[in-house]
Amino acid sequence: MTGAHAGGTTGRRPEARNRSRAWRVGTPAVVLLCGALLAVSATNSEGSDLRPGRYTDLAGLVEGEASDYRKVEARYQELSDQVDRLSAGVGDKSVRDARREIAKLRDPAGMTPRTGPGLKITLSDAPEELLDDAVERNKHLDPDEQLNLNRFVVHQQDIQALVNALWRGGASAVTIAGQRVISTTGIRCKGPVVQLQGEPFPQPYVIEAVGDAGELYASVASDPIVAGYRKDADNPLIEMGWDLELEDRIEAPAYDGLVDLQYARPLR
Repeated sequence: MTGAHAGGTTGRRPEARNRSRAWRVGTPAVVLLCGALLAVSATNSEGSDLRPGRYTDLAGLVEGEASDYRKVEARYQELSDQVDRLSAGVGDKSVRDARREIAKLRDPAGMTPRTGPGLKITLSDAPEELLDDAVERNKHLDPDEQLNLNRFVVHQQDIQALVNALWRGGASAVTIAGQRVISTTGIRCKGPVVQLQGEPFPQPYVIEAVGDAGELYASVASDPIVAGYRKDADNPLIEMGWDLELEDRIEAPAYDGLVDLQYARPLR
């Protein structure tokens, strides 16, 4: 009996005693820790949501997107109204008159090809050996007796003077190196080449014009700048390249470059 009673009272397994002690100690510790965290959270938030940004940012994003959409929608409506107005006017008299005027101006503006008799003129720099001789000769001459070395190369003013003379002679089309010349064509020197509408072309420069050959030649012969160039072509010390031919058929292609005008804008 004694043995049985002692076993029933003091015979609890060690692990059961440890588990009971852990609950008695751990539970109050967890409660205290949770209370501390709640106190810190309340202090930092001052009664507000600790992460309100995720809601306010989303609301701002939605409002911004809605505003952008309203702007796009307004621009779309504006363009749609403009298209409707333009479409409604396609068949009226003013549009037809404008189209007829455009068709009438395409040819003189250089937008259609031209073929016919005319002149072919080739300009080229002086031979290099003559330029070298002039450089050597100038070393032994006074400055007022020296040859101007600029006279040994073709310049943009030489080409421009020749083209203008051809226009005055009644040319219906002019080309330089096969490129159609129009009223906005730019000709400029850049180093050893001449730029035509921004594209560089080396010498020799072939200029062709469609028109009455006799009138074209008379206009070229009477131009003072061209006359000065031809004088250098006849000078045995310079011998600028000059070749003029009367052609039965000159082909001038339509101009295919940009036609919009570009100009400087004042700073504001």
